[in-house]
Amino acid sequence: MKSLLLAALISLTGVSGAHAATVQLFTEEYPPFSYHEGNTMKGASTEQVEMVMHAAGIDYKIEIMPWTRAYAAAQTTPMTCVFSTAHNDARDKLFKWVEPLLVDDNILVAKAGSGISATSLDDAKKYIVGTHRGDYTQDLLKAMGFTRIDVASDFSATLRKLLSGRIDIMPVSGLYLEKMQADQPLVKIALLSSLSLGIACEKNFPDDLRARMQSALDALIADGTQKTIFAKYGLHPEN
Repeated sequence: MKSLLLAALISLTGVSGAHAATVQLFTEEYPPFSYHEGNTMKGASTEQVEMVMHAAGIDYKIEIMPWTRAYAAAQTTPMTCVFSTAHNDARDKLFKWVEPLLVDDNILVAKAGSGISATSLDDAKKYIVGTHRGDYTQDLLKAMGFTRIDVASDFSATLRKLLSGRIDIMPVSGLYLEKMQADQPLVKIALLSSLSLGIACEKNFPDDLRARMQSALDALIADGTQKTIFAKYGLHPEN
């Protein structure tokens, strides 16, 4: 009897300790959604996550790292989440979700003046398309029949390849395309996909913490704060 009571106490202590622990949130360098400006982390997604965690009353830490490491950590490490993660069928059961940080079209673009043009996704498949390692578009492009796929280390490296002519087209966020076109010579080729992106947490993440995070995000969306954050970073959702 004593051994059963001791085991129960140990179990309760473990649960309490887990709930009191700091939630580790990983993201990638992907302006304007998440990025460093000096020693400060900024971005449309980062600001939302900070507000969500504060409102939910949960201790947290955000760290920027390469996407492949961030994504892998959130699959295997307790009390860990990764954002902004596209929620597709393949990923659905791998995580517990808090969403949407954004609902976004993903647009294939080319460098203006490159002579690259297409009227459909089938036309676009004849070109070399670039993406970055571990991004959901890498698997999406393969599944959609693209065969000439160039994989770089991150989004910025892919953009540099596009602008230097080393690749022909690449996917970018539709939310960010207008702002990018103000700074870079980019033209739209075709719509690749439309998905919800959110916070993806390790599959054993406590349900009560996830629920508090979701309620905080729902409130942020309902009161218009999410749209205000988007506008601050030059993003313009259509709805």
